[in-house]
Amino acid sequence: MKDVFIFAIETSCDETSASIIKNGNVEIATVILSQIDIHKEYGGVVPEIASRNHTKAITLVFEECLKKANMTFDDIDFIAVTYGPGLNGALLVGIEAAKALSLATKKPLIKVNHMAGHIYANKFVGTFKFPLLALVVSGGHTELIYMDKEYSFKKIGSTLDDSIGEAYDKVARVIGISYPGGPLMDKLAKKGRHTYNLPAPKDDNSYDFSFSGIKSAVINLVHNEKQKGNGINKENLATSFQETVVGILVKKTKKAIKEYNVKQLLVAGGVSANSALRDALEKLCDELNVELLKPDIKYCTDNAAMIGAAAYYAYLNGQMADFSLDPNPGLDLD
Repeated sequence: MKDVFIFAIETSCDETSASIIKNGNVEIATVILSQIDIHKEYGGVVPEIASRNHTKAITLVFEECLKKANMTFDDIDFIAVTYGPGLNGALLVGIEAAKALSLATKKPLIKVNHMAGHIYANKFVGTFKFPLLALVVSGGHTELIYMDKEYSFKKIGSTLDDSIGEAYDKVARVIGISYPGGPLMDKLAKKGRHTYNLPAPKDDNSYDFSFSGIKSAVINLVHNEKQKGNGINKENLATSFQETVVGILVKKTKKAIKEYNVKQLLVAGGVSANSALRDALEKLCDELNVELLKPDIKYCTDNAAMIGAAAYYAYLNGQMADFSLDPNPGLDLD
């Protein structure tokens, strides 16, 4: 069977990225230009600034990716692009660039769901074994996804308000940790002890999540302690928060693994880089005798390699696009 080379584009938030992927699981070259330092002074991503910087960088990123791979578009079979979910203006930059490339090179266009990309980042570390469960945890999503075959997604649970990534960033801001707060909270939590009593978020028998309550509890705790003239132990609060939210993620994942009788668990999304979550899921899968796939740290945050991996299976499932393709900021996975 002929090898399939896909040139993939990712601009859903604040990373401008291009990648060349062979057969859905071999990374030839990837370039990522992050805007974290630009948005750090604002405490979060500013959509207009993100779009403007994508526009400035995107052709340079394309050129660098081809140069890194020592390839030209003559070697490419398909152009793939994220079309949602994400920031509308940021998505639009990538989509229009992909359309232009498709038109100029006469290479067919593949549309890719960003969250499918996060799941398919696991193709770089192992083979999918169906049925499987994916725990998708990121700055915008917290979902449990059931898959009984390639590129087939059934959402069995999701957050009713804040995502886990949002909760990390908001709690970090409250206790004085700079953006992006998640990775720094993870580091702090390793130094502290679980001394603060925080409410377990949506601790019930459903597969849905809710993190606004624990966020509010932290805000109230910090405010009340300040009113009393007391300080907050950041390390201990980070530990208490992390152990509480990881605990609920693992509890609901365990229930789903048992109920759906899956062979494999995948963890995906930016928060899949969290060390406490990775350790807890490893212990869970050892206990239940279920295989765990977790992406390399470099594939956890937004990147075009994961889009190229997902695009191969989107192509096999007929998920092609034409020049009418528009951004879908609220795109759902199922």
